[in-house]
Amino acid sequence: MPARPPIVVLDACVLANQTVADLLLRLAEDPPLILPRWSEEILGEVRRTHRKLGWPDALAESWQEDVTACFPEASFSAPARLTTRLGNQAKDRHVLGTAIVSEAGTIVTFNLRDFPVPALSPWGIQAKHPDAFVLELLRSRPVDMLAKVEGMARRHGTAKTLEKLRRDLPAFASTLGPRMKH
Repeated sequence: MPARPPIVVLDACVLANQTVADLLLRLAEDPPLILPRWSEEILGEVRRTHRKLGWPDALAESWQEDVTACFPEASFSAPARLTTRLGNQAKDRHVLGTAIVSEAGTIVTFNLRDFPVPALSPWGIQAKHPDAFVLELLRSRPVDMLAKVEGMARRHGTAKTLEKLRRDLPAFASTLGPRMKH
């Protein structure tokens, strides 16, 4: 029996990035390679970012509804009595709080500076850039990761998928590229 997939909090900056979110949410689909976690506050940040990016309201709302419907077990809420005593960047204490209450071992974020090691280590949590995170998964589960990315490529084509991944996940894309069917 395979080990339980890692529990990871997906920060708003990761979920608001269309390509990165597509990949990470595919990793959470059956068979799951990750168990995603977030909070209403994280999803609220995603919604505000989508608005700033010019997403039509109907599309942004549909995205929110789909994500919560597909992953109803992913939402956690950290109590204020916990978040107010955390030592990371104040605006992201709710993210660390979500990781603590959901028992996540990793926060996947582009904003590593907001999650310094001294603030995370007492909780046994680490913050990882999405490029490093998916590269680790590719190394540990190459066949499964390739299958998930090929799912993306069926929609966009291999070359376009790799081009999109290369923008935000350059190490992952360059390692993955030679393995992809062209």
